[in-house]
Amino acid sequence: MTNCDRRTLLCGSVATLAALSVPLRAAKGSGAAADALLDRLAWGLLELEPGGATSLGVDTGARAALRGKLDDRSQAGVEARRSFLEDGLKQIAALPRTGMAAATATSLAVVESAFRTTLEGMALPYGVATIGGWRNTPYVVIQNVGGWLDLPQMLEGDQPVRDARDAEFYLARLAAMPALLDGETARAAAARAGGLVPPDFLLDKAIAGMTRSMAASAEPDGPLIGPLARKTTDIPGNWTARATRIVAQTVLPALERQRAELQVQRALATGDAGISARPHGAAWYAYGLHAGTTTRRTPQDIHAVGLAQLRELGAQMDVILRGMGLTSGSVAERMTALQARPDQTFGSDDAARARIVAYMQARLDAMRGRLPQAFRRLARGSLEIRRMPLAEEAGAPAAYGGPGSIDGKIPGKIWVNLGDPTIHNRVSIPDLVFHEGIPGHVWQGEYAQQLPLVRSILAFNAYSEGWALYAEQLADELGMYDGDPAGRLGYLMGLSWRAARLVVDTGIHAMGWSRDRALATFMDATGLARSNAISEVERYCSWPGQACGYMLGRLEINAQRERARAALGSRYDLRDFNQAVVDGGNVPLDVLAQNVSRYITAA
Repeated sequence: MTNCDRRTLLCGSVATLAALSVPLRAAKGSGAAADALLDRLAWGLLELEPGGATSLGVDTGARAALRGKLDDRSQAGVEARRSFLEDGLKQIAALPRTGMAAATATSLAVVESAFRTTLEGMALPYGVATIGGWRNTPYVVIQNVGGWLDLPQMLEGDQPVRDARDAEFYLARLAAMPALLDGETARAAAARAGGLVPPDFLLDKAIAGMTRSMAASAEPDGPLIGPLARKTTDIPGNWTARATRIVAQTVLPALERQRAELQVQRALATGDAGISARPHGAAWYAYGLHAGTTTRRTPQDIHAVGLAQLRELGAQMDVILRGMGLTSGSVAERMTALQARPDQTFGSDDAARARIVAYMQARLDAMRGRLPQAFRRLARGSLEIRRMPLAEEAGAPAAYGGPGSIDGKIPGKIWVNLGDPTIHNRVSIPDLVFHEGIPGHVWQGEYAQQLPLVRSILAFNAYSEGWALYAEQLADELGMYDGDPAGRLGYLMGLSWRAARLVVDTGIHAMGWSRDRALATFMDATGLARSNAISEVERYCSWPGQACGYMLGRLEINAQRERARAALGSRYDLRDFNQAVVDGGNVPLDVLAQNVSRYITAA
């Protein structure tokens, strides 16, 4: 998610496009031609977004130079991506399909869907349309979007520094950061000139966060200099001094220019929360829902699904709460009271932060022993729990996670928000770690990494988040909440949380809800702590449609599971179904149905 200097990237993009357009004469047969094209597309994408090569651990050997580059976030960079996608689709359309293996056909369908959806977003007059990603947003820079957040996290978590060459790559990325920031700033200013201004409360949080980040970045142990200093203790060289000069002379001025643009926007901003209050808002939300759900369901339909799910989940929670002696007040009020009990909380100091991480680790360790009951073939599950960068915490959710490098040298991570430890408790944490870690994002991602490289790059929000929510369900089905009614309530609260997202996201962006109405609805439905709820609702404001992928994805996976159970009868086995879903990789929901159909036929 980051980049080299603009001229270098554009030249590289032209070379990538030229290579992509070479006829596949050397490949024999449709399968070989398709495999060759898929590989070219993968490396073309990684040339455009070199940070992805680092997170996957494939910036090695002849591709090692990618480790020192960042992506181009200027309008020229957007146009380079558009050209790449359009040319890639032409190449896919020209492939012969006769005799092609089903797995290869699936990979082509996945790539085609991702490229077409991204181009749909790029056709809009503003915003960020990610290629096979989930952070699609109308706002180029905001409280949870932008290079000011992405690069520090990559340098700390993913950037390897094993020798002097790696240290030079680190410095090269740091030196490229101003161009990346200025590209974003120019696009944000252009969007403002076209009438797009984010909500005032998001700008307030972004400006405050960026101000804190700038102050921290100037420090020797800050988020830009500190990681290099820690990683080069045994590598001779004046690395810290060089990083300090780059940050002071070029990065901080670029951050100041970006903050100044946000301050200009703040003077024009209103409190209108939704994209519908902005130019081209209805069209943008239609794209956001399509990208976030891989369906064409309407906001009204999604809103109704959310309300129905909330009623069903609330009834289940009420039964458990009454069994625990909690009978007075609404379900949300009782859940709030339960989470505040001393036996469910960790405290608010550094010792509390350590206890939270230890509790998360214990839940993951317990889950590992039950995985053979749910899968035929086990992934590594390489995972570590890390605190989010401090500058990110104010605008971030409670946690997020994903797999590590393909070779296993960089473990998967759960990034946990420990800025306010009181948002975590023993009710909510089990659900969180199963979702983000195992058998959720980290686990599923490792299976995807065994597919062709392009399949590790492209992801679909409804599948990714639907699987993670289904992973929470698997934890319940595997008995992880036996004897732990509070933990099971946390699981049901998590499902209610995702059902409420359907209601609140559509309410904000299609029905004109205010931030306060969305916040009240969300808290009434879930019993989530207010500080956590604020972060959630403001996230929906900046990523229209993304929050709807979770529950819709889970419902579709369960629908496919019931279809398989009905078709196979006594031959149905949960392990085989789950294996088919993860082995098929990250796909749009219609391709998921095709994969399950092949599993049913084979069984």
